[in-house]
Amino acid sequence: MNKRLSIPTFLFIFSLIYSSSGFAQRYKPKPITGLLGAFGAEVALVKETLKKPKTIVVDGVTFTCGRIGKQRIVVAETGIGKVNAAMTTTLMLDHFRPKQILFTGIAGGTNPDLQPGDIVIAGQTAHHDYGSITDKNTPTRQTRNAITKQFNPVYFPADSMLMHLAENVVKTVKLEGIPLASGGVSDRPVKVITGTVVTGDVFVASPEKGKSLRADFKADATEMEGAAVAQVCYQLQVPHLIIRSLSDRADAEAHIAYDKFYPTAARNSANVVIAIVKAL
Repeated sequence: MNKRLSIPTFLFIFSLIYSSSGFAQRYKPKPITGLLGAFGAEVALVKETLKKPKTIVVDGVTFTCGRIGKQRIVVAETGIGKVNAAMTTTLMLDHFRPKQILFTGIAGGTNPDLQPGDIVIAGQTAHHDYGSITDKNTPTRQTRNAITKQFNPVYFPADSMLMHLAENVVKTVKLEGIPLASGGVSDRPVKVITGTVVTGDVFVASPEKGKSLRADFKADATEMEGAAVAQVCYQLQVPHLIIRSLSDRADAEAHIAYDKFYPTAARNSANVVIAIVKAL
């Protein structure tokens, strides 16, 4: 006897298959852009641009919603370090479901051709302080995707559309020159490159370490949040882009340079991100 499933029974079975396959857990974005920064000053510069800002607290983390141009925006400060960055990114994605994430902030330069105030658009990011030994006793720098259980790439690629948009938009942004000891401003134009940014839970203030990061990763800049944000976005398939402005050269004078150049670097990075949002 050929028995056909009733429609309710069929839909019930289909829903079980759909859920167990993982399709039901796919990220479903909303028409809003997420902006993140590690420090209060970086985030404050973006918040000042928001129209009709509204504050929402999620599990103790403050998010500010508003508009920049025609774009709906949600902004948050991640705090310093990879765990804080990953936590805030995850809360933002889960609660607000932004269609893309932009990160603004400062970094130490490891590319000898760059100076404080210069901009690195991260075409890719990597963890420089992560490593493991595989079951075949082979060392790897690859993290493992908690969703797929597969290895992630060593370098997390930026979203190509956002990256190319940033490369075009930055040409129209007025960037501040580097302050000089005499009180003036350097007439050297601010250099903008698309390069590699590496992330680790350490403030690098060592010329040896800076050279090592350059040699091992071809790093142009080093910081403490970018790859964590990139990994979360990569695993959930959310487009992202990291923008870093150099506050120092990650050398023995890094702490001194940081104090001097941080305000300029933060403004340059924030202004680039704001211009990108307006161009979306």
